[in-house]
Amino acid sequence: MKRVSNIYYKVYDIDNISKMCDLVCSKVRNKEKAEKFMLYKTEHIINIRNKLISKNLNFSRYNIFLITDPKCRIIMSQSIEDKVVNHLIAKYLLVDVYENIYTSSMCATRINKGSSYGINLVKKYLNEIKYKNSNFYYLKLDIKKYFYNIDHDILKDILKKKIKDKDALEVLYKIIDSTNYTYINDCIKKLKNDRIKYLDNFELIKETEEIPLYEYNKGCSIGNQTSQAFGLIYLCDFNHYLKENLHLKYVVNYMDDFIIIHEDKKYLNYCLEKIEKYLFENLKLNLNKKKTKINGIKNGIDFLGYRFIIKDNKIIIKDNKIIMKLRTIVKNNFKRKIKNLILLVNNNYIDEKTFNNWLSSYNGLLKYGSCRNLYYTYFKLQ
Repeated sequence: MKRVSNIYYKVYDIDNISKMCDLVCSKVRNKEKAEKFMLYKTEHIINIRNKLISKNLNFSRYNIFLITDPKCRIIMSQSIEDKVVNHLIAKYLLVDVYENIYTSSMCATRINKGSSYGINLVKKYLNEIKYKNSNFYYLKLDIKKYFYNIDHDILKDILKKKIKDKDALEVLYKIIDSTNYTYINDCIKKLKNDRIKYLDNFELIKETEEIPLYEYNKGCSIGNQTSQAFGLIYLCDFNHYLKENLHLKYVVNYMDDFIIIHEDKKYLNYCLEKIEKYLFENLKLNLNKKKTKINGIKNGIDFLGYRFIIKDNKIIIKDNKIIMKLRTIVKNNFKRKIKNLILLVNNNYIDEKTFNNWLSSYNGLLKYGSCRNLYYTYFKLQ
């Protein structure tokens, strides 16, 4: 693998910083904060550049909070200035550097290769196999608490194999080690205890208690751009192992969620043993036994919020269709959010523009799925 050098200068280039400020502010939900940041944009650019040149990042404390939709989990947010720094480092030191060595099956944190790319890849695979006479099976892999179990030393060794620039590595190591601060676990414990006090549902209490704490020298912060890039890079060699050593053709993964399709169920079981061994010995990762499974594709494949089903047309036997259905949990979450947002609009807590912006974010999800009634409801609200 050819190592890259002399890349760090890109992160403190003034034009790059200015463009990244615009991009980050366009995505910030709190528009008041974004407008205030842009009002003093020049001062922020100078401050960010000085930080990056000196490599004295001094990130402010993470704003740590719980979200409960679709499931209870921790999010670690940053100030806008820190987000800009994080995005610059992610793009110029990670995303651009590793793009050429990712396999075609890897989705997330890649330009034009996000969830839509993953959805189309599954459809492509099913289109290739639907006329074959063999019964196909799929192996669904789920890595146990993936982001909490990324080993810092292994990740640093992976980065050193590709990146030669000492300044770039120094900054990347600082970000990796940022989860070692004791205040993070103290904050997570408090959030968990505060939530459990007001719960009387056993399942919700159990879900909250299962939120893990960070072990020393393990884990990436949840919600940051660099963490997303680290998450994909950490599994890059594993993806090559699936393709080149196990000779698996139909593989797609969105971060740590994998779908592997093959016509031989026994071979998939053999691969599963090899995969478990590889992940543990090379990456110190374990599979979630409850969510990892081998099934026939005739019952459908659950991936990225959809169920992919090959359905025989009884009138024209040769015409097989691939139907994509939104999973029930996704539909229910969507309906609940609409009701809550309508209440907020009616009580003047948010304006119609904010409401419509939120609906637009679901446009792609509804467009792909076979959910005519929900799609009609969506457009009725637009």
